[in-house]
Amino acid sequence: MNKLIIFFFGLLCSANIEAQKSVPLLISKKMSAKIDSAMIETYAGNHIYNAKVLESVFNKLKENEIGSNQKINIVHIGDSHIQGDLMTNKIRKILQQQFGNAGRGLVFPYQLAKTNGSYNERFYSNKTWESYRNIYPVKNRPVGLSGIGLWRDNAGFAVQLNIKDPAYKFNTIHIITPQNQNMFDLAISSQNNIIQSTERKVITHKIKKGQAISVIADKYNISVADIKRANNLKSNNIRAGRTLKIPTNETRQKEIKNSEFVPLNLETDAFSHYYKSEKALDKIYLIPNKSASEYELNGLVLQKDAPGITYSGIGVNGAKFSDYNKYPLFFEQLKSLHPDLLIFSLGTNESYDNMEASAYMRELREFISNLKEQKIDVPIIIMTPPPSLHRGRKPNVYVKDYAERINSAAEKEDYAVWDLYDEFGGITGVRRLRAEGLIGPDFVHYSKKGYEKQGKLFTEAFLKAYDNFKLKK
Repeated sequence: MNKLIIFFFGLLCSANIEAQKSVPLLISKKMSAKIDSAMIETYAGNHIYNAKVLESVFNKLKENEIGSNQKINIVHIGDSHIQGDLMTNKIRKILQQQFGNAGRGLVFPYQLAKTNGSYNERFYSNKTWESYRNIYPVKNRPVGLSGIGLWRDNAGFAVQLNIKDPAYKFNTIHIITPQNQNMFDLAISSQNNIIQSTERKVITHKIKKGQAISVIADKYNISVADIKRANNLKSNNIRAGRTLKIPTNETRQKEIKNSEFVPLNLETDAFSHYYKSEKALDKIYLIPNKSASEYELNGLVLQKDAPGITYSGIGVNGAKFSDYNKYPLFFEQLKSLHPDLLIFSLGTNESYDNMEASAYMRELREFISNLKEQKIDVPIIIMTPPPSLHRGRKPNVYVKDYAERINSAAEKEDYAVWDLYDEFGGITGVRRLRAEGLIGPDFVHYSKKGYEKQGKLFTEAFLKAYDNFKLKK
């Protein structure tokens, strides 16, 4: 009997302990200040690893929330996953809703380079342009900020920029060119010029049977050559019944209308030529500067007269870290965006080159070294490459290795990591992603839904890290 009582008493105590375990621990702000910071950062689920490196940008975000009118510039650099601006546009929208919209940031005329780009703006031109990308070596054409460049060796062009999303009307536009050369003007209106001139009066003559062209020329006191030129005749043969244009020796007044753009007065800083408007604009024209003989465009930067975030995406289809590393001009011009935070999304193309993880990390370190040579020393978040299938529809073990190496080096090399590879299921996740309509039929590129989910998950992790930062303060 005593043993039975002890048994039931033990069960009761065990149940009480489990019940206590199941009750969530409520942490007050006062209590949280006493918790070790490492404990706050080591939570399960979607998160940014080593988020302590982001304190400088988190401080600016916090200052902006209390009304100090800060502009926070985020720049996201990558490959085809970034060029289409699907993931990055999702991130941009969510962050700007919370912290304010300071403008669209960097834009590029992808349509004129005959490739895909953002849906937020559209470019049109009356002339064709040559384009070149950092993935191909081009003699005498160093590739700059956008990773893609446009070039022409003669004028006569007008490039029209139309803003499709009203949220990205702009007050300031910066023109980025090699060595900040003055190659372009800007215009928002045109004017009609009327030139008075004279021209020969033209009448018609119906050819009669038996009439020769010389007889007709004598009748109107003009030359046979004049008649042939006016009627595009190759010989003197004419037919009765047809009508000829006769340029007489009489003249008449003629007005020639000529429409031309009115250039705006541009200002210059160390990185760009720019125009600042009092009212928000949704259309502008890029036209030749009359002193230039060739025209090379590396990008345009659009800003608003408002505090908040600009989120610039720089992506090139097929690009690798090594492609950006080839061109010092890219790193020089990156300073024009005044970044407060850099995000990298590269690795898929390296994996298709069968690049080992050690070589991939060397290219990543060289990229960071190139930034520091330009005195760009800001927090970095590295997104691991997303899951994909390799050639022959085999699991892509290369991106798995890259993700592991990126994570293991984060604290030592002082960058933060968002593990997209892990969040999207890792090496076994691709088939499920396809079933859910998140990845495309090539098992490499993602659908619009897939990229937007990536953007949403990243933003959740970023905001969670920011909230943890505020708790510690």
